[in-house]
Amino acid sequence: MQRTKVTTLLLVTVATTLLGWLVVVGLERRATYLPAVPWIVDVALVGLAAAVFWAGWAVRSYLKGRRPSLDPLRAARTLVLAKAAALTGSLLAGWYLAQVVAVLGDLAIEARRDRAIAAGIAAACALVLAVVGLVVEKFCQLPPEDTEPGNGGRSRAPGDHEPEADAAG
Repeated sequence: MQRTKVTTLLLVTVATTLLGWLVVVGLERRATYLPAVPWIVDVALVGLAAAVFWAGWAVRSYLKGRRPSLDPLRAARTLVLAKAAALTGSLLAGWYLAQVVAVLGDLAIEARRDRAIAAGIAAACALVLAVVGLVVEKFCQLPPEDTEPGNGGRSRAPGDHEPEADAAG
């Protein structure tokens, strides 16, 4: 599995922002206004980021030799969770940025300004989730195996040994 690229996340965020802006503006033209983003969204995003980081820290500790054992399935699930967190954070950051962009022209109105601030804080929390996802993906990366020049660039299997030197020669 390859690590998530930052450019991919940026493209997802930009695309979501553009599409979200179209949705928000379209709704507002029909006199349907989205409510301000509740603060519980911020708490949930930061809590999720903390949980992903905690799971990743266990994998990192094992790889650094500070933890005696780790279930391989747990490590794989942590990697998938980190990937999902990065993509989810990117999508949500785009959605909340779209709400900010949609009200930029009306910041003189207090209710719109409050909505922009709430959506901006939610976008920042979603960005934290995306960054934590990328960091935890890095935590789950295995170190490269040692390769031998005489082995065609392949690494030795753990049970393989050096060929014994010929005593007669």
